Amino acid sequence: MSSTTLAGIDTASPLRRRATGALAAVAASAAIWLIGALGGVDYAVRSPGRPEFVVNLAPVIVVSLGSALLGWVALATLERFAGDRATSIWFSLAIAGTLLSFAPLLQADATSGAKLALGAMHLVVPAALVALLPKRDH
Repeated sequence: MSSTTLAGIDTASPLRRRATGALAAVAASAAIWLIGALGGVDYAVRSPGRPEFVVNLAPVIVVSLGSALLGWVALATLERFAGDRATSIWFSLAIAGTLLSFAPLLQADATSGAKLALGAMHLVVPAALVALLPKRDH
């Protein structure tokens, strides 16, 4: 049995690759938050009918990790029940979920810096998952 290495990740181990994908999603999201915070971004978000909420690092990590694990479970479930179509279906769900995740961000009142940083976080999580979760059959 042969295995290939993709950027230092052993593709023979799906568990390791997927765990790395989930951790990469969280790390990328946290890095964006930290860069924004160091750059002076005010992460106070005001949504219609809700009190102001300051997006701290803890919610960024929790939501990123939750999203990554949800994506992982969805893909594993589809692989079990949808066969060869699993990755295509999962990719479509990832795109739809990413687009839907922007709805609250577009309705919220926040600084441009906060919206830019939060929007980037909404993109890096699915990007890491799409890059590392699906099987790579060559």
